[in-house]
Amino acid sequence: MADTPLVQMRGITKRFGGVTALQGVDLSAYAGEVLAIVGDNGAGKSTLIKVLTGVYQPTEGDIFLDGEKIEFSNHADAARAGIDAVYQTLALADHLDPAANMFLGNELTKKVMGITVLDNKKMRSETERVLMERLGVRLKSLDAPTDSLSGGQRQAVAIARAVYHEGLRVLVMDEPTAALGPQETARTLKLIKTLKAQGLAVILISHSLDDVFEVADRVHVQRRGQCVGVALTAESSTQEVLGMIVGAKEDAA
Repeated sequence: MADTPLVQMRGITKRFGGVTALQGVDLSAYAGEVLAIVGDNGAGKSTLIKVLTGVYQPTEGDIFLDGEKIEFSNHADAARAGIDAVYQTLALADHLDPAANMFLGNELTKKVMGITVLDNKKMRSETERVLMERLGVRLKSLDAPTDSLSGGQRQAVAIARAVYHEGLRVLVMDEPTAALGPQETARTLKLIKTLKAQGLAVILISHSLDDVFEVADRVHVQRRGQCVGVALTAESSTQEVLGMIVGAKEDAA
């Protein structure tokens, strides 16, 4: 893991009218680490990552990449800067095959007798290459519609679409194991470890503390729109983190 943060959020506040969703939140993520963000519903986890990925603009606060202040007007700006996300819904077109999903909206083309046509062969080979080289995943068939794949395989296609762009440096994963069984969960956690080993900063949002302690280096705990603590998983426990999530110390005081 690097010595200095790849990405930092400082004093992030986000208000929606009279509602304050985030209040003065600091966050840092390093290249080659998995940072988990945990907290109850309404703690501000989703709002925080939507600010990071350009979906929302902060009311107050700043974002830094490699120590340089950056501003995003939309998600496309964040993606160009190397920050992207794979959301729980995956945003896959189930009736299309994996290659069509991977290049959806960014299809590869070629010229045939002066006419521009889709380069299906290259899209298929690139999909196969990225799945194998970046994620260590080989699908039995690239011809089948995506809805015929297992949950873990669908997750792999969504991740491959994000990591295909060589400039990707920070990947946010929103509840990647939420709807998966034990075997598929184990495969997805392995994918996360693979991305970490490749030097990405992986930011994991999860309700499963077991998953968090399996793959994360640090845990950022959100409560009522604020960061109430950051813990090293190697020096903490699920009980301690759960205590921060529910405010056990605060309640005792």
